[in-house]
Amino acid sequence: MIGNIQVERKNKIALVTLNRPGKKNAFDESMFRGLESVTEELRQNLPRAIVITGAGDAAFCTGFDVNPENPLVTQFLEVLDSKDLALAGRLVSRIRNAVDNFVSLPVPIIAAINGLAYGGGMELATRCDLRVMDKAAFLCFSEVRLGLMPDWGGGVYLTRLVGTGAASDLILTARRVGAGEALKIGLVNRVSEQGQSVSEATDLAEQIAQNGPRAVRHALAVIRQTPGLPLEKALELEAETAARLIVSGECLQGVTAFMEKRAPEF
Repeated sequence: MIGNIQVERKNKIALVTLNRPGKKNAFDESMFRGLESVTEELRQNLPRAIVITGAGDAAFCTGFDVNPENPLVTQFLEVLDSKDLALAGRLVSRIRNAVDNFVSLPVPIIAAINGLAYGGGMELATRCDLRVMDKAAFLCFSEVRLGLMPDWGGGVYLTRLVGTGAASDLILTARRVGAGEALKIGLVNRVSEQGQSVSEATDLAEQIAQNGPRAVRHALAVIRQTPGLPLEKALELEAETAARLIVSGECLQGVTAFMEKRAPEF
């Protein structure tokens, strides 16, 4: 356990659990430090895929812990008192850097949304590569209810994911969204039976892990980098990345296994 974050490894998969169920897995300073430490641990020994979820069955994560015992709340109050724009920027960067570093790990990251995902918690899920949602869970970009806005990077990624119209609807109304609507608008990839989001997300991770690890990472890099690029630049990046992958030689194992009519062992 690192700062209320637990990491378990099995079959080339890492399961990361946000473990503050009494606080609905909301992030305080120790959780952000824990996420940074977990990120570094995973970077040093990369799994084939990562599943992130929340402890308990009530919440995936409800974002920023606004209780006074959270040291970051003290900084937040200092910003309000001083109206110091630079100090506000440092506070936002403190949070963003922890999230940015985690979601930039070069392997697929799957959010198993096992319960409520509110505010920054929903932003964290949105920034993952894939999302599996419990059919009884609810999502909410709740920041504007508090006079705030998304600042974990989730607003930008939501817009890329579902388009400006749907993103405006979800962020500006701060309404709750159930699993059926989330799947319909493309906010989540799959909906699981109640209590099965982690199991289904792990199955998805294991499917990914059976494939060539270099192939998955190279393809993922293109998927992550091309949104917003001009078409010619995106195609150029894909071609360059594919060439590097071929030169790595990983395809020899896959092609040989295909010709011998057996499953590859990457």
